[in-house]
Amino acid sequence: MPSSQQNTGNLELPAFDTISVIGLPVAVSTYSTAITWIKKAALKADTAYAVEAANTHVVTLARHDRDFGKTMAKFDLICPDGMPLVWAINRQLPDTEKLTDRVYGPTLMLKTIEATQSQPEFKHFLFGGKQSTLDKLEQRFVNDFPESVIAGSYSPPFGDWPPDEFDRICQKVKDSGANLVWVGLGCPKQEAWIAKHKDQLPPAVYFGIGAAFAFHAGEVKQAPAWIQKYGIEWAYRLCKEPKRLFKRYFTYNSLFIWYTCKDKAKD
Repeated sequence: MPSSQQNTGNLELPAFDTISVIGLPVAVSTYSTAITWIKKAALKADTAYAVEAANTHVVTLARHDRDFGKTMAKFDLICPDGMPLVWAINRQLPDTEKLTDRVYGPTLMLKTIEATQSQPEFKHFLFGGKQSTLDKLEQRFVNDFPESVIAGSYSPPFGDWPPDEFDRICQKVKDSGANLVWVGLGCPKQEAWIAKHKDQLPPAVYFGIGAAFAFHAGEVKQAPAWIQKYGIEWAYRLCKEPKRLFKRYFTYNSLFIWYTCKDKAKD
């Protein structure tokens, strides 16, 4: 049965039921309910909140790698990004409560920016990736969401960061006044960075957003909607980038199936 995910504070955040997907508590959430939570957390502004749209790679890595599991335990809201996660959740829900769609990270980003148009109290910051990618992103968002506030962006140095880099990042976020920070450093680096610094980051909602920057900047093509619907986006991306993605998908898709079968055998 689902467990309850609660938050406390003067401004109470909506509570989500969560369901364990091979050990990771994933919120029974939709785009609408996730964005409602995100906006309230951004306005609460009392601490740093961490949000993740988790796919099979993320949940499997959290099970397989103890350190990454500890990283994900620090996230406040974990949404089902991949259709296999939706299917796993729905197997544990009554028919009237089953999810009809995933909460896909790149789409969550667009829908959140759209939902904050004409609301200047919400300010977005783009962190990570190449400067050229950020420039394309900012231009797209200005064109598509002219009444949203893109308060700033920052491309960190390539390779090892200097000792004062964290302070520099925090200052840029503070100076921008942003309360919605999109972190595109790649998985699992972005999740580890958010979790490690969560207690020191300026109050805001921080998103581990992965490939969304490259998608929305037009640098990487997204899979067609029908491929996404059937949960085989991984195959499309593998065909596009076989050298980079083969090991990841072969390893973690196989492990996801193994852990799912193992847990089911225990029931």
